[in-house]
Amino acid sequence: MIEFSEGDRVRVDIPDETDVDHQQYHGQHGTIVSALSDDVDEIIGDEQDARLYRVEFESGQTMDFRRRDLRPPIE
Repeated sequence: MIEFSEGDRVRVDIPDETDVDHQQYHGQHGTIVSALSDDVDEIIGDEQDARLYRVEFESGQTMDFRRRDLRPPIE
């Protein structure tokens, strides 16, 4: 499993077209500006969900994503 750090460039990958964020963010590239921790992993039982990554896009907009929604960038 790939872990991301502040400053890493990433691509948002939300393959579920019914996800409310799919149309706006799927395929977009941005930079990790911070990584936050919460306890969602304890609730759903998936350690991968313990971190929330704040991604900044070229427009200056930021959005938070779970690890499962991020991939290395396509360059």
